[in-house]
Amino acid sequence: MRHSFLILLTFMSFIINGATSCNKEDDTEKTKNNTSMVNGKIKIKVNSQIFTASLLDHNSAKAFKEMLPLTINMIELNGNEKYYDLRNSIPTNASNTGTINNGDLMLYGSKTLVLFYKPFSTSYSYTKLGMVDDTTGLASVLGSGNVTITFEE
Repeated sequence: MRHSFLILLTFMSFIINGATSCNKEDDTEKTKNNTSMVNGKIKIKVNSQIFTASLLDHNSAKAFKEMLPLTINMIELNGNEKYYDLRNSIPTNASNTGTINNGDLMLYGSKTLVLFYKPFSTSYSYTKLGMVDDTTGLASVLGSGNVTITFEE
């Protein structure tokens, strides 16, 4: 009887640990791919249009969110991005993503906030803060010159 109980206990432990490790692997994969969006949503106002963005769950995005509300004049660069040099540094975790997507909100270095509105390949390293949820009309509203943008919760 005791032997059967130990076998049953070992079997149950194996099943529970197997299920738990699958969940841990899924969570690790989400974090590794920067897709965990539990840090919340913010609004990005450009002229009269409002876009919603999802922030990633890491220290860089949290530090950016603590700066909000923030109204800034973002400068046009390369026909695919707007940037602004922040007063204070934000913690970084830069990596080379290889591809920038329309709506990526990133940090270049520790102080340069960048909002991309056209996709392209890059060899530069950025800290991804989040992304615009629906980029429909983003490129047209940002236009070809400098623009005033408000980021808020």
